[in-house]
Amino acid sequence: MPNVAGMADEDDPLFKALADGTRRAILDELVARDGQTLFELCARLTTNRGLASSRQAVSQHLDVLERAGLVRSRRQGRYRLHDVDTRPLARIARRWPVPGTGAAPQPDAPRTRTPDTRTPATRTPHPEDES
Repeated sequence: MPNVAGMADEDDPLFKALADGTRRAILDELVARDGQTLFELCARLTTNRGLASSRQAVSQHLDVLERAGLVRSRRQGRYRLHDVDTRPLARIARRWPVPGTGAAPQPDAPRTRTPDTRTPATRTPHPEDES
């Protein structure tokens, strides 16, 4: 998927996966209890979140999460169990580190300026603010 500059970004599948509320709810359910079947996930989404999605819809969401590396599936007997894998989220933290942590931005990460916390009346406009 091309980004704004027209170039593919390796994190596009990760951001696409996180952009949907149902997929975030699925991740939340897997964090609460790893190793769930599709049927269990559907039941927990309905019971805990009031989301009445079909098994087919949840299965498609799981496919998107798997492609992003956020979910891993494994066979156990006749069951397919789904586990959360949060390691891809570390790429986001490396790309946009929390100010004051001492973590340097990655070389391929876009550079941004530090937000100005002064009130508009006391700050000098930045040239980028003019456009």
